[in-house]
Amino acid sequence: MDAHQAEVSPIQIGTRRIGPGQPPYVVAEMSANHGGSFQRARAIVEAAARAGADAVKLQTYTPETLTIDCHRKPFRIEAGPWAGRSLYELYSEAAMPWQWQPRLEQVATDLGIQLFSTPFDASAVDFLEGMDVPAYKIASFELVDLPLLERVARTGKPVLVSTGMATLGEIEEAVGALKAAGAQQIALLKCTSAYPAEPAQMNLRTIPHLAATFGVPVGLSDHSLDPAVPPAAVAVGAVIIEKHFTLSRSDPTPDAAFSLQPDELAALVRAVRTVHQALGGVRYGPSEQERPGRRLRRSLWAVETIRAGQTLTDRNVRSIRPGDGLPPRQIREVLGRKARVDIPRGTPLRWELIE
Repeated sequence: MDAHQAEVSPIQIGTRRIGPGQPPYVVAEMSANHGGSFQRARAIVEAAARAGADAVKLQTYTPETLTIDCHRKPFRIEAGPWAGRSLYELYSEAAMPWQWQPRLEQVATDLGIQLFSTPFDASAVDFLEGMDVPAYKIASFELVDLPLLERVARTGKPVLVSTGMATLGEIEEAVGALKAAGAQQIALLKCTSAYPAEPAQMNLRTIPHLAATFGVPVGLSDHSLDPAVPPAAVAVGAVIIEKHFTLSRSDPTPDAAFSLQPDELAALVRAVRTVHQALGGVRYGPSEQERPGRRLRRSLWAVETIRAGQTLTDRNVRSIRPGDGLPPRQIREVLGRKARVDIPRGTPLRWELIE
């Protein structure tokens, strides 16, 4: 695949167009931060809307759709924030009851933001189709589950795919499977699957390479807590920013430690949109704001009174501000000529004043 030929095709989630030239699409990932409380989940959606996020993302699974209740060593987590727990224990705590999800979707709709989810098996896709979610997200760990990707692709909805841990070949295989099964709107999210992720491990330069290689919009699923990372991602081409979101990092939920709080999410939204505006396009010449400043450029002025017939020299003519006279580059053509009329000190030079 030629990494320099693919042209990026934008996607659309609901009425929101996502791609180059569009404002970054900010997704607040609730994940396990609901803490088993519908009221907390509702408050997270409301806080995300107030912070300016474009969407809230949920996760749709049960412990049984992810793993089995087994405490043998392969099923125990050995490192990271969940070390010592079994997969089944963690997912039992983190799972959101499915019956909450249509209610949260209505909350989001009433607030004017979008809500979609990450399915982890075909039954979750069927459930989310019943909700008519506007898009799907594939988690990094599920990128290699091609049957799941194919089931999502057959919905015809836009698909966002996190690429944490994936090789370029695995990403190519996943994108190929999605397209073969009918997906026409695909976006990739650069991701470092560490919790939290260190900025030095983000490798944001991968973002434009992914976009050029696959011809799809590319964003960042960010597990770091450094506020500089998402704006930097936008600066190199990210058009989607996904961040874990909680009401407070002091909440005793599995993902709270690497999630943003409401004031931080609001600051992120402002920062990435400011960077998007500041990037603009390729342009030379004065902007509208700069145009009045052109008067403050240097130009050629009579800095002494010059009588008619007197020679113009570097003593009585200088390049100074403001810019009302001849341009400084013409100084060599001016010096040595004679004044046609009296030129008072403080007069901008014009050719009609010079013989």
